[in-house]
This record gives sequence, C-alpha cells and structure tokens, in this order.
Amino acid sequence: MDYGMIGKIEKAKRYAQQLERIHFDDFSVTMEGENNPHVVRYNAGTWQCDCDFFHSRGRCSHTMAMEMVLNGMVIKHAEPVAE
Repeated sequence: MDYGMIGKIEKAKRYAQQLERIHFDDFSVTMEGENNPHVVRYNAGTWQCDCDFFHSRGRCSHTMAMEMVLNGMVIKHAEPVAE
C-alpha cells in the first residue's frame, strides 16, 4: 500500500472542498453555442470570446456563463459602461 499517495489523495479532497483556494489566471474553453462552437478565453481578469456579440458589446452569454460556472474563482468582469 502506498501511504504517501493516500496522504496526497486526502489532501486533494480537502483542496477540492476549499474552492476559495483556487483562482484561475489563464485558460480557454470551447463552448458549444446554439449555432456554432465559440472559444472563450480568460486571462488575468479579462474575458474574450470569438462571437460577434462579444466583439460589439465586450460581454456575451458565453463569458457570462463561464463567470457563473466559475463563481468566485475568477475576477468578475466589470459591467460595461454605457456610452
């Protein structure tokens, strides 16, 4: 029996339950949209999406969905300023 690994598994379980320890810095995901897949990226507090809506508004359903999924694990996107 590998007792060292058992200790690591227990530690991993504790970490997985303490979500406040985890903060995402940089990642990309592919989200299956209703019409097409979209690539959503997050880097140092900034969201990007390849959909047209994001390019015109700076926020979209894909980035907002990822904020919801990762609740508290990423810095929230600032609300767009009305011009």
